[in-house]
Amino acid sequence: MNSNIKKPELLIPAGNPETLEIAVMYGADAIYIGGDMYGLRAKAKNFSMEDMRKGISFAHSHGKKVYVTANITAHNQDLEGIRKYFRELMSFGKDRPDAFIISDPGVFTIAKEEAPDIDIHISTQANNTNYATYRFWYNLGATRVVSARELSMNEIAELRANIPEDMEIETFVHGAMCIAYSGRCLLSNYFTGRDANLGECTHSCRWKYHLVEETRLGEYLPIEENERGTYIFNSKDLCMVEYIPEMINAGINSLKVEGRMKTALYVATVAGTYRKAIDDYFCDPQLYERNKPLYKAELSKGVNRQFTTGFFFGKPTHKDQIYDHNTYEKAYTYLGTIKGERDGLYNLEQKNKFSVGEEIEVIRPGGKVIKANVIRITDDEGNDMESCPHPKQNINIDIGEKLFPYDILRRKE
Repeated sequence: MNSNIKKPELLIPAGNPETLEIAVMYGADAIYIGGDMYGLRAKAKNFSMEDMRKGISFAHSHGKKVYVTANITAHNQDLEGIRKYFRELMSFGKDRPDAFIISDPGVFTIAKEEAPDIDIHISTQANNTNYATYRFWYNLGATRVVSARELSMNEIAELRANIPEDMEIETFVHGAMCIAYSGRCLLSNYFTGRDANLGECTHSCRWKYHLVEETRLGEYLPIEENERGTYIFNSKDLCMVEYIPEMINAGINSLKVEGRMKTALYVATVAGTYRKAIDDYFCDPQLYERNKPLYKAELSKGVNRQFTTGFFFGKPTHKDQIYDHNTYEKAYTYLGTIKGERDGLYNLEQKNKFSVGEEIEVIRPGGKVIKANVIRITDDEGNDMESCPHPKQNINIDIGEKLFPYDILRRKE
């Protein structure tokens, strides 16, 4: 491998302060987050201004970057609020964001006025499908453009060859796919009045549909693969962990993971696996090749809809869709994240029920996985419990192993 090739950035999503810290500890180079407004994930918990300031400070203290999404398609009534939003973020001083992710030209203009020293990355929502578009944004002052998910590896390589060397390409490499072009979808707005382009997508593409012939209104013609119906827009999830060399050779600077609404277990699993894959490749390409089955196996333990390579190697076919259901595959259940130690027990906020005697696994930063049995569970007052059935309850556990903050507990299903 050419020693002059630079490692690509690993960019991980965070929907709340907990997952931001997990992303940092499990190997992200940068994290993208959204505030209470102006980012396209209204149903994510998102960050208050104070949470954003603290989160950015935490990431910076570990040498990581944070990008803030402001990628809505803005209406007139949004503009003054967006201006105020950028001013507040600038008031963070040394803990201000490292970049804004923007799709709307009006929002772009306001960001340049209010935060001239902050990098601007152009969101995939802006439909960035060719090198002329990249040049357009570069000439306006953008430092990075997120490629449309519909681009092939060859198109990205051609794009790289036709844009300035110092312009960065960010590309989605893992997570949920969208049926609409670059995520610009009207289905949700049409059916529910909740606009995907304002952050309120209801994931209408995952619903079950029938056909109606225009002269036979009310007569629903099923689209069937089996007795459960067909989810005709339901794509498998993207997974490119087996193609790190190809993405580097195509000139991609930042490998982006989707999932600001996902759990800490998802963030830790995906961040840790891609971190190891990237590092293995740069340590020894043969080591990377040998470990490919391990990467895929570990990612399969997270919640997913099976995997596809999307558009990278040609247009998707029926093999890249799931027609018979719209549910996730779930190999493991997230139990909680260790916060600290108390009286020889380890504290966490319970996310799903588990019981004394159960076998669980512990994953930790760096990729180590420990199997153990739950020996003891107590509540906050030290009372012993046989199980912990109440989500978000603070509990203390003993599994016969020393645990550390940011260790994550999971149970095989």
